[in-house]
Amino acid sequence: MSITHLLILLVVVVLIFGTKKLRNIGGDLGGAVRDFKKGLDGDDAKPAPAQPDERLRADPPVSPSQTQAQHDTTEPK
Repeated sequence: MSITHLLILLVVVVLIFGTKKLRNIGGDLGGAVRDFKKGLDGDDAKPAPAQPDERLRADPPVSPSQTQAQHDTTEPK
């Protein structure tokens, strides 16, 4: 195809769709490509690894004397 064929094709496309519709199509296509590239990178899929200071820590194990004191909350009759 020569440059004249491409120009004629461009004029026909503009006449059929109009410039406003072509701008909307271009914006939608650009957004789709951007989202596709983000999906390939996988930045959204994996959260960043937690720093050692940011990790949640479990409570220390409870000693047997503490568990017995917690269960015996009722007063003797």
